[in-house]
Amino acid sequence: MKGIKSTVKERIRIQQGDITTVDADAIVNAANSGLVGGGGVDGAIHRAAGPQLMEECRIIGGCPTGQARLTKGYGLKARYVIHAVGPIYSNAADDPVLLAGCYKYSFNLAKENQIRTLAFPAISCGVYGYPIRDACRVALETTLDILNTDDTFEWVAFVLFSRDYHEVYTQTLANWGN
Repeated sequence: MKGIKSTVKERIRIQQGDITTVDADAIVNAANSGLVGGGGVDGAIHRAAGPQLMEECRIIGGCPTGQARLTKGYGLKARYVIHAVGPIYSNAADDPVLLAGCYKYSFNLAKENQIRTLAFPAISCGVYGYPIRDACRVALETTLDILNTDDTFEWVAFVLFSRDYHEVYTQTLANWGN
């Protein structure tokens, strides 16, 4: 990774809480490839957004692992939901590539749609079993690389439901580059 501009880390927020309540232009959903809703973050977002979200996801028809799709936010504070499909962790060499792809696709969709504030969960860390420390490194490295070269985004948040995940992200970001 290239050197990080001094202001880049300041544009990253780490917070513990419920991503469905975040007031951002878009929130990112840790989605499954069918975009059919599920448990964890995915289920919470679908419940909070309302049935129109599922209707739009059905029209889209799915999303490959490592990519993302955009929908309206419906009943959420966020105007948009970006549905990112992370890999089911298998310790394969392409796991980090697919996970980084989720973030890159999400940022590309955000840029294309004039989204300046964006909130991510810990993609693939729930039922998909990706180890939090490894996933955090991929998420932060990808985000820092993008923010270092692109001023489109006012801020990017990582909204973690658990205290443990919040600690991992906070410590990893604080120690980045040290």
